[in-house]
Amino acid sequence: MQFRLPEEHELIRSSVRRFTEEVLAERARERDEQARFERTLFGKLGEMGLAGIVVPERLGGGGGGALSFAVALEELARVCASTAAALAAHTAFCLWPMYLGCGSDLARQELLIDLASGRKLGGCALANRDDIQLAWIKTGAGYALSGRHRSAVNAPAADVYVVQAKNEAGGKSGLFVLPADRPGLTLAAPEKKLGLRSLPSAGLVADACKLAPKERLGKAGQAPELLRSMALLGDIAAAAQSVGLAQAALGQATDYASKRIQFGEPIGGKQGIAFKLADMTAQVEASRLLLYQAAWRMEQNRPFGREAAAARLYAGTAAVAVTVEAVQIMGGYGYMRDYGMERLLRDAVCTESDYGTGTFSTNPMSRILAE
Repeated sequence: MQFRLPEEHELIRSSVRRFTEEVLAERARERDEQARFERTLFGKLGEMGLAGIVVPERLGGGGGGALSFAVALEELARVCASTAAALAAHTAFCLWPMYLGCGSDLARQELLIDLASGRKLGGCALANRDDIQLAWIKTGAGYALSGRHRSAVNAPAADVYVVQAKNEAGGKSGLFVLPADRPGLTLAAPEKKLGLRSLPSAGLVADACKLAPKERLGKAGQAPELLRSMALLGDIAAAAQSVGLAQAALGQATDYASKRIQFGEPIGGKQGIAFKLADMTAQVEASRLLLYQAAWRMEQNRPFGREAAAARLYAGTAAVAVTVEAVQIMGGYGYMRDYGMERLLRDAVCTESDYGTGTFSTNPMSRILAE
């Protein structure tokens, strides 16, 4: 048993970290304050091979797997969780179901090349079964989609969406590819959120949008299987973002505690602070091990549903706990925007919840018990 990442994953980490420090960090606070999504940054992720990291190279992807995806998201979230969340939604809830749900490589190439390269941004409109407000009907030439979705992730910036709709007659759920320029589709202005403020999300309204047969993903009755696969990769994505946020908070709190002098010595040398930092370190390391185990099991084609749900549950809770403690360690500075800790806390709270991450499945606790 080895607890060391292979060299290829360490190379991904170093490459993404260099990008975050040299490019992503420059206006991260400004993007958060203005709730602004910068499309050019996503294009740069595509140039690095991250926009299609989980799909094969023959389809324009990076040819990596779940562990590569997790490492990349972890590093992005350390600096800008909104950018990590946008990539997570693009990958787990748009690119991935298209890859799984297309019937042939020819169909995959038609849909995936631009998404995997980063030339196009993918979004999603997914919901729990009882919350689906989009409906589809069969027409002679394909399908027609009508209804609304309260909060589509990456809208209105995305070029194409994977949407979940139910049949008006039988109530059966289906997944469809809906281009943003399709006649009848209307997108609202981005929503205002507590955290992940530069991750775009907006309401979506479809008015008899016409869809071709090839724009339905999977065969009849296959939607639950596709939705489960998306939820599991989404759990890994959410856990990775949580690990990155917690690591950032721990790093900032540790640095502050080593430099803040009280009564002639750094506050990090006092037991009350040292014990907090020790507990925070343990939580971050445990979260990372759960995450890597789930991602590794997915790559090895082993059952990983319980592991992915456990990673998301623990890492999400830990990220909030660690950022709260980091704010306490930094005292009044932890509440000031100039120091960035309050942004980490707001983003951690949003990442722990379903909102903003694109996840639509049941609580991870219930999935752990069900596996």
